[in-house]
Amino acid sequence: MWITKKTLPRRTFLRGAGALLSLPLLDAMVPAATALEQTAADPQRLRRLGYVYMPMGCDSTRWTPPGDSLEQLSPTLEPLAKWREYVTVVGNTELRNAYPGTHATSNSSFLSAARAKLTESTDYYLGVTADQVAAKAIGRDTQLPSLELAMDLLSPVGQCDNGYACVYQNNLSWSSPTTPLPAEAHPRLVFESLFGDGGTPAERQQAMRRRASLLDSIGDDLRRLKRELGPQDQRKISEYLESVREVERRIQRSETQARQGDLPDLDRPTGVPAAYADHARLMFDLQVLALQGDVTRVITFQLARETSNRTYPEIGVAEPHHPLTHHGNDPEKIAKVAKINRMHVSLFAYLLERLASVPEGNGTLLDHSLYLYGSGMGNPNVHDHIDLPILVAGGAAGGHRGGRHLRFEKPTPLANLHLTLLNKVGVEVAEFGDSQGVVENLF
Repeated sequence: MWITKKTLPRRTFLRGAGALLSLPLLDAMVPAATALEQTAADPQRLRRLGYVYMPMGCDSTRWTPPGDSLEQLSPTLEPLAKWREYVTVVGNTELRNAYPGTHATSNSSFLSAARAKLTESTDYYLGVTADQVAAKAIGRDTQLPSLELAMDLLSPVGQCDNGYACVYQNNLSWSSPTTPLPAEAHPRLVFESLFGDGGTPAERQQAMRRRASLLDSIGDDLRRLKRELGPQDQRKISEYLESVREVERRIQRSETQARQGDLPDLDRPTGVPAAYADHARLMFDLQVLALQGDVTRVITFQLARETSNRTYPEIGVAEPHHPLTHHGNDPEKIAKVAKINRMHVSLFAYLLERLASVPEGNGTLLDHSLYLYGSGMGNPNVHDHIDLPILVAGGAAGGHRGGRHLRFEKPTPLANLHLTLLNKVGVEVAEFGDSQGVVENLF
């Protein structure tokens, strides 16, 4: 392993015209006395935590694996086959504070394990979410303490669900009981929050024309830095920057296609792929770039809002998602909900593939990241919050042993899992929400 005589600071940036680009972990950033191979099992190397929210629960018969291992996957989880050794399915968790049982509380309790105040007004009150507990501890030294993402470009206001304000459905992350953190769904705005100055749409377009590409604006610094690095680090930087450039190209293509579209949709923002799956994959790619560059270490991503009426004709589901979940035990409707669940899982599998493709230390970005995937609702037909569809992925550097289906003997607070993951990424807290302890056999 090649290491420079002078250690490069971990928080190294390349600065260009309106751009600030942090670098991935390089060998030159690791002192010889702390060689990377000695840190593979060190929990302190597990410093990234992500959450992906699947709305409106699932059909548990198609979600739940048939055995204690993942040698045989359930129909909904089959897209994870290639990554089963990185995945643990956790069964029989519950969110007691999500009752009386609504879409609003499914979303709001998922990361807070707290009871939402019943209100239609601005006097909403919830609790600090797990991601923000993590952000306060492991996000202090990064450009963004946390990154909040979503797939829905428009967020309704007012009252959304049985007397609960829409804010509970719109936001997964809360930095205080009265401070929800809005999520961004527009890829261009996410990209610029990571690598650019932002500004109004007109200012962003002007900046894009002025500098042509983010990477072109840091060319001199980049060439100077690469002369100081060994071959392995040079290759790693080249691969990272090519990923940044490819994401930028895809966003620009989407903007061009949106402007040249035949439909006179004046309210449609530019830069968003027309197909849901393309949009989701682009948002996952942005997450990978953010983690790889250590721009942030904490991410939340809402695959769709609760009560979403999005349709998925590309998988043969032309009916809106939300009405299908009120299936009344109609086998045809249940099968269509399961198709949507499976599609969402397949997109999560894409994220795992991307994380596994990025070398880091003596492993990959997937080894050094933990993701929790799941929903705050169990059976959507009855709006319950028991036997939630939950899985944990990644985290081999912290000792996570995948390929397993762990099922609690009795309903167990999801907060126990939140507490366990927080502790594993170095956030030393004794309790979280309504937790009763940690999950002993996950790591």
